[in-house]
Amino acid sequence: MNYYFYAILFILLAWFLFKQFAPVKGLRNLNIEQFKKEYKGQRLIDVREVHEFKQGHLPGAVNIPLSQIHRRLGEIPKDSPVFLYCRSGMRSKQAGRILSRYGYRNVAHLNGGIMAWNGPLAK
Repeated sequence: MNYYFYAILFILLAWFLFKQFAPVKGLRNLNIEQFKKEYKGQRLIDVREVHEFKQGHLPGAVNIPLSQIHRRLGEIPKDSPVFLYCRSGMRSKQAGRILSRYGYRNVAHLNGGIMAWNGPLAK
C-alpha cells in the first residue's frame, strides 16, 4: 500500500516539475545580450509586483504584475513583439505561457530576470 502512495506522489511531483521547467511553446528565451539588442522600442513588461517595480526597473518598462495579467490583457498588443522580465525569469516564463494561451505569438523573456541585468535601472 505504501508503495502505491509513493509511486503516485513521485509521478505528481515529476509532472509538476516538468510543467514548471518545460519550454513554453512560442516563448523565446533570451540571454542578456540578445534581450538588450531586441527589446529597445518594443513593448517591455515587468511582471513583478508593484513594490518590486518601484525599487527599480528597466527603462521604458510597464508594470503588469503576473497576478493581474489576465485582467490586463487589453494593454498588451498582439500584433507587435512583447518582451517580459521579472526578478529571476520564473514569473516572466509563466506570463509567457499565459500570453501564448491567449494567442500571442511574438513573446520573449529575459533568462535570469532583472538579477541578470547589468545596465541602468529607472525608479
